[in-house]
Amino acid sequence: MSTSVSPAGPTPRRHSSLTACRVCGGSRLELAIDLGEQPWANDFLPPEKVGAELFYPLRVLCCADCETAQLDYTVRKEVLFGDHTYLSGVTRTLREHFARTAAEVDRAYFANRARKAALDIGSNDGTQLAAFKALGYDVLGVESSRSTAKIANERGVPTLNAFFNEAVARDLQRRFDVINAAGVFFHLEELHSVTSGIRESLAEDGVFVVQALYMRDIVRNLAFDQIYHEHLLYYTATTLSRLLTRHGLEIFDVSVSPIHGGSLIAHVGHAGRRVIGPRVAALLAEEARDRINTLAAYREFATAIAARREEERARLSREVASGKRIFGFGAPVKGNTLLNYFGIGPETIECLVEKNPLRRGLVSPGMHIPVVLESDVTTPPDIYYVLAWNFRTEILANNRELIARGVDFQFPVEPVVA
Repeated sequence: MSTSVSPAGPTPRRHSSLTACRVCGGSRLELAIDLGEQPWANDFLPPEKVGAELFYPLRVLCCADCETAQLDYTVRKEVLFGDHTYLSGVTRTLREHFARTAAEVDRAYFANRARKAALDIGSNDGTQLAAFKALGYDVLGVESSRSTAKIANERGVPTLNAFFNEAVARDLQRRFDVINAAGVFFHLEELHSVTSGIRESLAEDGVFVVQALYMRDIVRNLAFDQIYHEHLLYYTATTLSRLLTRHGLEIFDVSVSPIHGGSLIAHVGHAGRRVIGPRVAALLAEEARDRINTLAAYREFATAIAARREEERARLSREVASGKRIFGFGAPVKGNTLLNYFGIGPETIECLVEKNPLRRGLVSPGMHIPVVLESDVTTPPDIYYVLAWNFRTEILANNRELIARGVDFQFPVEPVVA
């Protein structure tokens, strides 16, 4: 076990530090959660570049005016998203979720429309758009990662390699029945330009589908690993609604999905265009009752995750001392927040076992744990420490044989919503 709880790393390169709220522009920002200096969590490295990664502050602020939780430090979008190794189509759980989302949206709003179009912002490898395409939509993706956009185009999903914003929306000169943003709307450095671009690109009766990690469930599940530099904002229904209202958009239906340990799925339209359903008021009332949009709630969360760090470090030390071998299961981006905050390196977790071929032979940023492909593991460990905990059901189903042989699958986060 590493003796350093939060690695100091190289001096961080200063890109920007927050002086005004990303949503409302207010200056009353209070420190809520501090996870120390951490590398960009998706900066998986070839072995020859170990130690070259940059570290940045990883802190969450709470705005006293609009209550939005947000990072106080911005790593430029070109660094984070110009190219990366995440592929949304790798897991069956996510593929099925995207297919279900497309079917539900189509059935509710556009099933009888002969011609219909869908735009996906941050469309990755085209998995979500492929589901819309199968339902008869004319599809277009906008994806910032060069290699990922190439994969999407090669699979027959038309994809523009760009950062979507208001200027891109104007250049498209198109309106879409459906605009989707899955796991990207909380990434946005150009938050207001992107939201304005969405309003401009959305048909008059169109539906903007926001799929975002739900801060209420991040707190409830102690899922602090979902805090990393790509995630600039941490929404609840209340704070997301406040942002959209500023741009003439409004949530008319909302639900909470178990995907990723708890995600908001909001259906959004032009203000006044659609009847607001009862689930919106119900969820807003729940949030107000539970006082989840408060500095006090986030500071309690910070105290709880600090205690979890000490518990897990001690427990894993005992496992290693007893002679057990531990591998990480999955090499998700969020896993690197956990590993760096806990200070867990290869002396505790020998390797990270991954399905994504783009990460083969790389090492994790900060803790420098080697990544190997699942197909290359010939002798299983005693313990799989499951960093990809959000796919628990799929992982346990796929590994019944190993479990029967006595391999212990341990989950650092166990969502109450999953």
